[in-house]
Amino acid sequence: MKYFFYIIICFLNIYNSVAQNQPEVVVHNFDSFEPLISHKDDKIYVVNFWATWCAPCVKELPYFEEINKNYKTQNVEVILVSMDFAEHLERRVIPFIERNNLLSKVVLLDDTNSNFWIPKVSEHWSGAIPATLIYNKNQRKFYEKSFTYNELENELKTFLP
Repeated sequence: MKYFFYIIICFLNIYNSVAQNQPEVVVHNFDSFEPLISHKDDKIYVVNFWATWCAPCVKELPYFEEINKNYKTQNVEVILVSMDFAEHLERRVIPFIERNNLLSKVVLLDDTNSNFWIPKVSEHWSGAIPATLIYNKNQRKFYEKSFTYNELENELKTFLP
């Protein structure tokens, strides 16, 4: 019996440590998400809309990760906005984040009223992904396209002082 409790305690400790290392992904409706695309501070925000099922999105994610790594010290924040269904968060999105070692901030936008919120992101957005918004307090650019690293970096540089 003593060994049984010991095994249970060990299992719980392992479970807790694994659960604590799981990436945190906040699920937003558009009302709680909107502040992420309307900051008025001194940062430059690179906001990429993607999904685990979107091949062009997945292909370009490493470029956003590189931007995050290379420009974090220059007051640039990358936000990866998953368009996956909220019910796929635990089964698809979090394992995808772990498998691909995504270190940028990841949120999941779960709002079915896309006719309302898509034009608030950009009046030029058809709703297709991948899509990217780069903005700071002075300017805002929206791209409904895939990026190479060089293209993304060149666009970011137009925002740098």
